[in-house]
Amino acid sequence: MTPQSTSGVSAGSERTSRSRSTARKRSSSSLNAPLSLPPNKRSCSTSPHEDRRSVLPNRIHRRVILRDYGKNIYKASSRASMLAALEGNIEGYESLRSLTGIIQSDVSIGNLMMNEQEDNPSWPSFLIDLDLAIKENRENPSGAPNKTGTRAFMAIGALYGEKHTFMHDLESFFWVLFWICIHYTGPNGESRVVPEFETWNYEPTSRLAKLKSGTVVNEKHFLDAIKDHFTPYYQSLVPWVNRLRRVVFPMGKPWEDEDRELYFQMKAVLEKARGDPEVLTK
Repeated sequence: MTPQSTSGVSAGSERTSRSRSTARKRSSSSLNAPLSLPPNKRSCSTSPHEDRRSVLPNRIHRRVILRDYGKNIYKASSRASMLAALEGNIEGYESLRSLTGIIQSDVSIGNLMMNEQEDNPSWPSFLIDLDLAIKENRENPSGAPNKTGTRAFMAIGALYGEKHTFMHDLESFFWVLFWICIHYTGPNGESRVVPEFETWNYEPTSRLAKLKSGTVVNEKHFLDAIKDHFTPYYQSLVPWVNRLRRVVFPMGKPWEDEDRELYFQMKAVLEKARGDPEVLTK
């Protein structure tokens, strides 16, 4: 009786069941022959990367060319052009709000832009950076923090944590002009550091709200402060910034109710200011 093999089952044999399967003994020559690998395990002398390259689709090379456009309004070539740009920024802000229901929520010197390139017919002034923008008629929280904006330019009410409205942003336009007149010494953005106002960048919000309220509440004190702190280049704007203060802070305090009329009042002051001969003097 032929004994059953325990060394394995040769290729091509059919197995019916473990108990009945038999295997043919290999010859010594077949034991030394290399085993045939299944197709997916066969060795390949070529790199798999070369195979992949041969089936890649044709590639199309594209380039995106960008051009810087505009500059911050504090780099304006003149006082009148800076005021015109600020007026245009307010108009652009109102357009964004009326057409889309979005309020920008971060009016600051870094986000108000202008264009003085004679060969570029695009917008003469515009807003950028809508990272903190929110829908005006929102029922649910927007996801943004309650107090949003660049601290030095935030409205007094926003610093106290009031629900953000377009009235807060219009007040921020005032603080941008106030800041420019204190920190910039001439056209094209030459600046200086004023320690008294540098603290506005890191004061606790409640304390900063009190500092700002104290700055605008009394007209005489406000005039004394801006005469002392406005740079010589911006001294001609002292009476106009005070007029703007009267509009933005009636009776020395922020508006209590929303009023779209504030847009027109602010733009009217700025338009008159840029026509002042003292402002136009170089």
